[in-house]
Amino acid sequence: MGGSAVINRIVVGAHYGLKDWVAQRATAVIMAVYSVILAAVLLVFRPSTFEAWQAVFANGVIKFFTFLFFVSLFYHAWIGVRDIWMDYIKPVGLRLTLHVLTIAALVGYAAWAAAILWRL
Repeated sequence: MGGSAVINRIVVGAHYGLKDWVAQRATAVIMAVYSVILAAVLLVFRPSTFEAWQAVFANGVIKFFTFLFFVSLFYHAWIGVRDIWMDYIKPVGLRLTLHVLTIAALVGYAAWAAAILWRL
């Protein structure tokens, strides 16, 4: 055949869900790195009173990375729970309701985490 033909394909198979797979791994790495660094900070400063804990989290950098940890945790949880709902809840209305409730809970948790961090 003489010319080039343009073929439109729907990508399925190996690339389906790749973005979510990468996001799960990236958020897991962020949470793991934060946990190791926080453990090191706590080993060095050994906060034993509320005021000492407050001093650790008064640092803007610690607040930012703590909030990044929580956002990573909630996004990581969203991908996992969403996949559970998609795999095991077949009625579309119930699945949509569970998606909305899960999103509302996770956004609420993120707002709560921000309020706690910036109130300290």
